[in-house]
Amino acid sequence: MAVDAPDATVRECPAMPAMTPADLSAFLARAFPQGGTELFQIETLGDGFVRFSYDAGENDLRPGNTVSGPTLMMLSDTGMYMAVLAMIGPVALAVTTNLNINFLRKAHAGKLTVEVTILKLGKRLAVGEVFVHSEHAKGPVSHATVTYSIPPHGG
Repeated sequence: MAVDAPDATVRECPAMPAMTPADLSAFLARAFPQGGTELFQIETLGDGFVRFSYDAGENDLRPGNTVSGPTLMMLSDTGMYMAVLAMIGPVALAVTTNLNINFLRKAHAGKLTVEVTILKLGKRLAVGEVFVHSEHAKGPVSHATVTYSIPPHGG
């Protein structure tokens, strides 16, 4: 049985990023002038991977002094957005088409580290995996798989 050659328009990760951490931070600040992007501190960016930190504070907590599910979902979604843009360049209209998250452990206020790995970067879709770690927990506090739609011609 013959195997078809891979589609030339599909790029498997890893690949070299199209943006530096400084480029990405500046783009996010311009694209989201309402603020908040300064809360994300990009630590590592490259080869289909982004790591950034976020200091979870009182506004991120739910009753029980636990970082809320919406905060962990926001971090997963933002992380995938960063990873996709880092690889394809400043395409503001890339959007989430699916986010599936598992909450694994209790996360307390404090430093959260988000690690994103792009599993597949195609012409129209990107699929990635996101782990969120807390400085107060052994092991990840959440795991998400995220799919992003990439607009035609860079939108």
